[in-house]
Amino acid sequence: MKEVKIETTLQVYDDINELPKSIQNLMDSAIEARENAYAPYSKFNVGAAILLDNSIVVIGSNQENACFPSGLCAERTAIYYAGAKYPKAKILKMAITASSQNQVTDKPIPPCGSCRQAIAEYEIKQNQPVEIYFMGAKGKVVKSNSLANLLPLLFESSVL
Repeated sequence: MKEVKIETTLQVYDDINELPKSIQNLMDSAIEARENAYAPYSKFNVGAAILLDNSIVVIGSNQENACFPSGLCAERTAIYYAGAKYPKAKILKMAITASSQNQVTDKPIPPCGSCRQAIAEYEIKQNQPVEIYFMGAKGKVVKSNSLANLLPLLFESSVL
């Protein structure tokens, strides 16, 4: 047997004001998207904003359905729209923010496993990492230079 150690390096900002202005603007777009989430069941609103290499910002919010789990997370709403509308564009950066209607979300909330897999697919497709910034409704913001930091053992097409 051999033990393998996997390490991840992330940057943590104290709050949104510590981010570079361009990322603050991207996060502001994610916050605006979060406010449009349709989350009557979970009461957990998520917004995502994606910066493409053509300078277009695409947003998404979570959209729930009474026929759970047929809704869709904010990150996948945004990434699939970007892929459908701008199929040749590369995703450079993604900002994610989440808030709960039941409690204060002041800790960074990363993308769920399904969203991590979707982001991984686009990183592989474009052969370029996506910078990911995530936060709760307030407080610290975490930056990952690539989805591979959040999902180090990728499931990808070469194994199919």
